[in-house]
Order: sequence, then structure tokens, then C-alpha cells
Amino acid sequence: MVRRPASLRNALTKAAFPKPPRVLREMPARFTSRLHDERVASWLGIALGVSVTVSFGTGLVSHFMQHPAGWMLWPSRPVNVYRVTQGVHVIGGLATVPLLLAKLWTVYPKLWQWPPVRSIGHGVQRLLVFVLVGAALFQYVTGVLNIAYWYVFRFYFTTAHYWTAYILAGALLIHVANEGGKARRTVMTRPHDTVHRRGFLLTAAGAGGVIVLTTVGQTVTPLARLAVLAPRRPGTGPQGVPVNKSAAATGVTALARDPAWRLTVTGRVAREVTLAPAALRALPQHTARLPIACVEGWSVEANWHGVRLRDVLALAGVDDDARVLVESLQPSGLYRTSRVDPPHWQDPLTLLALGLNGEPLHLDHGFPCRLISPNRPGVMQTKWVHRLVVS
Repeated sequence: MVRRPASLRNALTKAAFPKPPRVLREMPARFTSRLHDERVASWLGIALGVSVTVSFGTGLVSHFMQHPAGWMLWPSRPVNVYRVTQGVHVIGGLATVPLLLAKLWTVYPKLWQWPPVRSIGHGVQRLLVFVLVGAALFQYVTGVLNIAYWYVFRFYFTTAHYWTAYILAGALLIHVANEGGKARRTVMTRPHDTVHRRGFLLTAAGAGGVIVLTTVGQTVTPLARLAVLAPRRPGTGPQGVPVNKSAAATGVTALARDPAWRLTVTGRVAREVTLAPAALRALPQHTARLPIACVEGWSVEANWHGVRLRDVLALAGVDDDARVLVESLQPSGLYRTSRVDPPHWQDPLTLLALGLNGEPLHLDHGFPCRLISPNRPGVMQTKWVHRLVVS
């Protein structure tokens, strides 16, 4: 490969990018703050890199717990794994927003550099930075909207969030490979000026800390009173537990209250079983203290009582390696069914709950019968259960 002389490269650059407009020539004079420097950008970049990595890892746990591949068998213990990972994912993601905004403010003068592309390699680098920034903004903006239940977009959030996470992670890895050495040298070199970087960085970190303090109560119950920014808080809702979708909203009110309701166990069973409400109540009753944890980040522990799922399946002679599809009365919806694998249905804490916090199950919590199991997302704790299909 023949390398062009510097004079020739400069001439080609000037030919491709003539003298910039006056507004661009005057733009550098507007960036008067000395905080637009590599040191501030490097520290913010390191913090963002750690945060995005944590969000990516916990997000994968959340996704594959909600949408497990056929070969995946998630354990049922510890009971709070999903609650913790999803809480970290959502609350940590919210705390990252001030860091991202601070980083963009620090580096945005580079947007106006002239010429915009100095070479093919430089152009590719700028394109990858555009992908990185675009993916990051998409993830955090749509994530905040999802937490707030404000679906102004037409695409399915979970799928878009999942695949964009890979784009963000890939772009971040390339960016670290390109800029990691420079960032390391920058932060390890003692500065010789008096720019007030520390105050700026502490302000960005403090803003993230305030967000954590005002949202963590949706997961950590003792701090619930501080959760002023959380869409759901422990203690709110029927029987002290929040509700995302009510019976009226899902169209199951009449079906759930129908005196003819029965629970059916069918599929690959030794014998089909049909149980009326009185028959369910006549089976051995158990109580389990388990969290209900939602993908939006909120969670709360509660006392659930009912019959063990494994006891009901035993009545039908179900094999130990069987998988169970739990079906709701809900007429439609992506999560009207959920799959229960052997580690969960064999766990003694997995119940077909008939009551909550010492009271009969409220209609909005899944009356007459709902699934509650350890270490599962809330959308997979199927409400208004009427059939168990064994495969």
C-alpha cells in the first residue's frame, strides 16, 4: 500500500472539505469551559463503561429468565436472584443517565470539528461513535419510558431493548479498543492546571446517587417512603402488593368469578385431574414468603398461601422431568402462559396460591388461583390460572 505524502493528503482534504461556513468557524469560541477536556471525558467514560457492562449482564439474566431457550433450566434458589439482578439493572440504569448526559456535554464540541472526516479510518471511527451514542440514547430513553409505562413507541420494547443491547456492547468494545490506551494515560497523568474537574464529576455522580436514593425503595422495602420517582412502591395496591394489570383491564373478571371455574391438569399425564375450588382448599395448605419482582424494577415480599404445585401434579402422576405450561383465563397477551421447569415445580416453595397476606386472593392478584414461585419474573407468575398442560 502506497502512503500519500502529508501535503497531498492535506490537499485532498481541502478539496473534499472546503472552507467551513462562518457559524462553524466561530463555534470553537463558544466552548469556553475547560471541562471539555480529555481527563473529564476519560473518567466519565470509565464510569459509563462499568455501568453499561453491569446493565448488559443483568439485562441478559432478565431476558433469558423471561424468554428461556429450550435447553435452559434456571434454578429456583436463591429465591431473590431475579429480584436483585433486575433491581440492579433498572436502578443502575437510571443512575447512569446523569453520567451519560455529562459525558455527552463534555465531548460534544468534537461534533463541530472541521473537516468532519480526515481519512477513511477516521470516518469509520466517527461512524462507530455515532452508533455507540445512538444505541446508548435509545436504550436509556426507551428504558425510562418503559419504567414509566409510557409507550409512545410502536415497537415491542423487550425485543428492541434486547437486540440494541448487543449493538451497544459491541460498539463499546470497539470504542474501548480504540480509546482505552489514551484514556488510561490521561487519568494516570497528574494534571498541571486548576480546572475544577472534581466538582463536575462529583455533581454527575451525586445526581446518579439521588436517583438511586429516590428509586431504590421500590425494591428495598424499608426505603419505600423515599421512592418518590418510582412508578410502583411496596404497600400500594390490593393487599399491600402493587398490581401492573387488573382483572378488568385483561377482561377476566366474569371468568374468574364464574362458580363453574375448575383447575384442570392435562397433557402427558397418567390421569387427568379436575379440581373445584373446594377440592383445592381441601389439599394440604402451605405458606411461603416470596417476592414478586417485575421487569420494571419494583419488587415486594409477601406471604402467599395455597397448595404446592408438585402436590397437584402428583395427583395426575406427572413424571419428574416433565415441563408444565401454566395457562391463564386471560384471553390474549404474550404472557397469558408461562413454562415451569422441573427445578421450579418440584420446589416446595412453588405454590398455586389461593391467598395473600392472610386474606383470600384478591381478584387483581389472580383470584381464584395464581402461580407464585421463587426466582421468577413477575410476568411469569401467572394469574387467573385454570389449566396446567404437562409436556
